[in-house]
Amino acid sequence: MESNNRLSRLPRIRRTSLFLSALILTIMTSCLHLAYGQIPISVLNGAQLNAIQTSVPFLTLAPDGRASGMGDIGVASTPDINSQHWNVGKYAFAEKRGGAALSFTPWATNLIPGIYLFNLAGYHKLNEKNAFSGSIRYFSLKTINFHTIGGTSSGDFHPFELAVDAGYSRKITDYLSGGLVLRYIHSELVPVQNAVSGGIEQVGRSLSGDMGLYYQSDIQPEGLNGQWAFGLNISNIGPPVSYSKDTEGLALPTNLRLGGRYSLSIGEAHRISLLAELYKLLVPTPGVYELDTISNELILIRGKEDPSSLIRGMYQSFYDAPGMLRPNGSYSVIAEEMHEIVFSLGAEYWYKQRLALRSGYHHEHASKGNMKYFTFGAGFRYKFLSFDLSYLLPVNGNYSPLFNTFRFTLLTEFGS
Repeated sequence: MESNNRLSRLPRIRRTSLFLSALILTIMTSCLHLAYGQIPISVLNGAQLNAIQTSVPFLTLAPDGRASGMGDIGVASTPDINSQHWNVGKYAFAEKRGGAALSFTPWATNLIPGIYLFNLAGYHKLNEKNAFSGSIRYFSLKTINFHTIGGTSSGDFHPFELAVDAGYSRKITDYLSGGLVLRYIHSELVPVQNAVSGGIEQVGRSLSGDMGLYYQSDIQPEGLNGQWAFGLNISNIGPPVSYSKDTEGLALPTNLRLGGRYSLSIGEAHRISLLAELYKLLVPTPGVYELDTISNELILIRGKEDPSSLIRGMYQSFYDAPGMLRPNGSYSVIAEEMHEIVFSLGAEYWYKQRLALRSGYHHEHASKGNMKYFTFGAGFRYKFLSFDLSYLLPVNGNYSPLFNTFRFTLLTEFGS
């Protein structure tokens, strides 16, 4: 039985201090939405804390100052240099021939200083229909000191995670485009030959892919210049990351984004865009197990067993939740599945394509991480150079580890 296999794996995972070190460090630094402290029962409203854990969650962080200023929205926003992260299909509709952008984010400085996210992205259009793109993401974690089992220091170590990818996008019709991304992931969270692990291989590696679709169409309502756009993107499709030969890997943060945009130009000076986006992890939800005191085995009581394949896990993620407790004592799977959908709303205003103002709201249910925050941003463009800045304001105020989070992006574009 799969439940028996799952039980046999648990003690081995718990005995592996290497795996625990990597997992704890990843959760503390990247999934800081779980560090909000005790969430009041009244906020959960019958739901149980059951956030989905993945490896390399830095891949889900908004890397640039523009999208993060609109509530972390980018799947259907107007094409820009950082479309590689949000929807590679947008590059085919880019107005310029090419460009590059460098982004910098001091991450969770309110909790652990010394953590940074760097992102370098760029693209080049071969012609009106085809474009190539690439990006490098580097997540620099705080330097830590490791000790052996006997307590002897093994020296300082600087953990980091890295993702390098290349993409291709093409116009399918005058209104529709699509694209693909291939990504290499490197996660080095503990020293490779650390004495704690007895020299077990510790660097997590994986390959993943993205695929995106983008649709835009101009409309002319009563003489005004408007545009509709829709986007769909599935990111990080690939095998799990393992930090030890003796442990099971953690799933990549495979996710689905679906969103839309409406832009309206008023005269030649003003342009307003309204955006909405839905986000969902395509990762199985942990089931609820109970220990059988007679057989000393874990028995699945709610939810689903671990899927047998990556693709099965992606579609199983839509119906495998253990369920939200109803007042009558039963459990609602649909209610918990709805809680796993994150939504964002955003707006952007441009004045003469020189000055931009942005704002947005990002909402995640309390039982799935409780990431709720407002965002504000601004952009400045002068000739071929641009600068974007965003600020994140958590609903929880300065008690949140995300309080005082800024993102900075410097961009340059060329051609026409």
